[in-house]
Amino acid sequence: MSLRDWLRNSWLTEHETSPEEIAALLAIVERDLANAAIAGLSADWKLNIAYNAALQAATAALAASGYRAAREQHHYRTIQSLVHTLGWKAARVNQLDRFRKKRNIGGYEAAGVVSDREAAEMLELAARLRDEVLAWLNASHPELVKR
Repeated sequence: MSLRDWLRNSWLTEHETSPEEIAALLAIVERDLANAAIAGLSADWKLNIAYNAALQAATAALAASGYRAAREQHHYRTIQSLVHTLGWKAARVNQLDRFRKKRNIGGYEAAGVVSDREAAEMLELAARLRDEVLAWLNASHPELVKR
């Protein structure tokens, strides 16, 4: 399936982005990467913040591609879109989706379910995603990158 197919399925809406929107999303990514590294935060909270950084990076890639995830399963669709935007393999998407599920448990159902190792892995994954989105934007959509 392509992003056009997702649009036909109403999983996405068309979206016209701007350099300002991309810059704002990337600023959130940077803020959250820095905040997730603050000492003394619980592993649950570190994972949650790092996850948000990754989600915003994926949102920037999707917006640059001309789309926005529909409300239903918004996070899931945004993560899954990385296959189409950045060419991520299923294993990497599945890793991020496992963190999405873990974040939901830690954020809504139970405290203390995230290990320090998981939080560190999520932070590393978010930082790698940020780097890949920046490289992809510079190569594929340089008009959206503010200099």
